[in-house]
Amino acid sequence: MTEVFAELNLSLAACRAGTLPVAALAREWRGQATLLAALPPRYGQVLEEVLGRLESAALFSEESCSFSQRDLLDALGDWLDKAQGVGEKSKTE
Repeated sequence: MTEVFAELNLSLAACRAGTLPVAALAREWRGQATLLAALPPRYGQVLEEVLGRLESAALFSEESCSFSQRDLLDALGDWLDKAQGVGEKSKTE
């Protein structure tokens, strides 16, 4: 599962840098069925909420939408950190 977290970190960095479109990032993150199945259900719900807001924000310029793309990308980073913590914890139990 470590590879999955590394891939998601790379895609998040690419999106922050502007080299990966939000739609591609959302597709990649939503496609992580194995990871989502290994996490508590709430993680999938939260991820979907953040990705939906991020896609909405991408339709508008940075500040013309009520959702800041930068803040939402930061929220994805937080989600990833917490998910990785849950993944690491489940490996030691």
